[in-house]
Amino acid sequence: MDDDARTTRHTPAEGATDTTGGAGHTAATTSTTTTDPPPTPPARPAQEPLFDIPEAARTPLARVVLVTGPSGSGKTRLTRRLGLPTVALDDFYLDGDHPGLPRRHGMVDWDSPASWDGTAAVAALVELVTTGSVEVPVYDIPSNARVSSRTIELGTARAVVAEGIFAAEIIDACRTEGILADALCLTRPRLQTFVFRLARDLDEGRKPPLNLVRRGLALTLAEPAMYRDLVAKGARRTTVDDAERTILRVAAGLPPEPVED
Repeated sequence: MDDDARTTRHTPAEGATDTTGGAGHTAATTSTTTTDPPPTPPARPAQEPLFDIPEAARTPLARVVLVTGPSGSGKTRLTRRLGLPTVALDDFYLDGDHPGLPRRHGMVDWDSPASWDGTAAVAALVELVTTGSVEVPVYDIPSNARVSSRTIELGTARAVVAEGIFAAEIIDACRTEGILADALCLTRPRLQTFVFRLARDLDEGRKPPLNLVRRGLALTLAEPAMYRDLVAKGARRTTVDDAERTILRVAAGLPPEPVED
């Protein structure tokens, strides 16, 4: 050991006799060795959670599977047949009179994430999977407004499905919150998606027919770029049938099954 790493102190011991100093001299020595401790590394600052959930409630009771894809790709149809707690992310659209909404084709561009409240959507998912229930808005697309609310109960489910065209926008936030199981992007032929979307929108009277046709054609042309964007944000392309198998595996407490592009 290096000399500068050790210090030796000599202290008189009471009542001891010095055998070298003659009678009447009472001096003896005891040796004490001390070693400097290693330096303590600085503590790392704790990462703050995105949402104010009590620490005891942050362990999720279930995990979230995000389902995204072009409008009309079969997201809602898939979730209806799964029978799992489902959060419709479209219900987190901003009201039509919200300031600063993006516009396209003479109306609000509801295909832009700027028309949607992603922060509120993530907060609802965190609350649902950590507390077992959550109250979410109900959005009426023809009137461009939230018209009521509903309560979603987790029950004994191990998986929650959150579906919508903006699901990929919250992949990172859900992963940070520790609630993400998987993120899937539904894919099918563009013409099929166009026909299904237009038939649905006309049947529900979502917007004037001419606007719906123009919007549908624009979305069809933009679909390849949209898929690239969704994959870049962390979603995995899959067919509807493969997505169903993956979600059911998560619901059974199994890891998601890898899905080939």
